Amino acid sequence: MSERWLEWGQRLQALAQNGFAYAESPFDVERYAQLRELAAEIIAAHSGLTVERAAELFAEETSYATPKVDVRGVVFKDDGILLVREMADRGRWTLPGGWADVGESPREAVVREVHEESGFETRPVKLLAVYDKAKHGHPPDLLYIYKLFILCELIGGEAAHSIETQGAAFFREDDIPELSIGRTTKEQLARMFEHYRNPDLPTEFD
Repeated sequence: MSERWLEWGQRLQALAQNGFAYAESPFDVERYAQLRELAAEIIAAHSGLTVERAAELFAEETSYATPKVDVRGVVFKDDGILLVREMADRGRWTLPGGWADVGESPREAVVREVHEESGFETRPVKLLAVYDKAKHGHPPDLLYIYKLFILCELIGGEAAHSIETQGAAFFREDDIPELSIGRTTKEQLARMFEHYRNPDLPTEFD
């Protein structure tokens, strides 16, 4: 199934958002508002969102439009990779992580996310990959997202629940549970294991 509708909606929204950031004329502001409304109609026509909800989500994005940043911690122990069980996705599993906050470096963001979601304390050591989410087999997403996969050493803590997760565990490559593919795909985990076996591999991107 073609997802061009999502690309069109995202691009129109970005044009509108960038226009709002620089427009001075009330006539230009009105035109950009119409562009944003058209983007919301495109998204609503092909998704489960209403036009009103899509417009609300778009209106929350201000200033110049850029991709959002999702950080994922890649932690190994005894040839197993750390995954957390998502409460929001029917108990499926994912690499621990989430949005980077304003004022945080990628290092700080991944340490916080891994600890909050798994209970483990880590030390980031290498950026393994920067992926454009739209190009890597994830379900369509209203937002445009870059995903940063950061290798982290385990230095302490223990598996724990959080307000977003139902637990954490290490899984070997041949025993991966059902994944929350909106967050982590099987192909991405395969690449992370490849980096684990071959530490000299360069950082991947796109």
